[in-house]
Amino acid sequence: MAKTIQLEMVTPEKVALQAEAEMIVLPAHEGEMGVLPGHAPFLVMLTPGEVRVTAPGGEKKHYAVGGGFAEVQADKVSVFAETAELAGEIDAERARQALQRAKAQAQAPGLDPLTLAQAEAAMRRAQVRLRVSELRRGYGRREQRPHE
Repeated sequence: MAKTIQLEMVTPEKVALQAEAEMIVLPAHEGEMGVLPGHAPFLVMLTPGEVRVTAPGGEKKHYAVGGGFAEVQADKVSVFAETAELAGEIDAERARQALQRAKAQAQAPGLDPLTLAQAEAAMRRAQVRLRVSELRRGYGRREQRPHE
């Protein structure tokens, strides 16, 4: 069995990533989904969340995606996301401002259901961007036990 899987992450604007990976964790609609080489074919809807990529050699990279879907094959994962940003490329201050704007919009009196849903979706995207950007600075790292 192959030790790596090809990953391609595409947004409407660009090919955000083409790389080999040992493991990929996707923010699937029903919860996180880990993908290893040789995975059974699968199509999955993605929610705004974090894509974690373990590169050959163990280096981990974190991406914030704004929803979309992924096609999983035995030797390739294609992620089609609305947005995709590497942790180091996220402007945390801009994400904080977007979060504040979305919160203010969601709390406005007399909102119609569609506007409220859009504001809540904007809040989720901003929260994901902030969480992923914190990984770049070392905040929010998951604690690991010795020998993991």
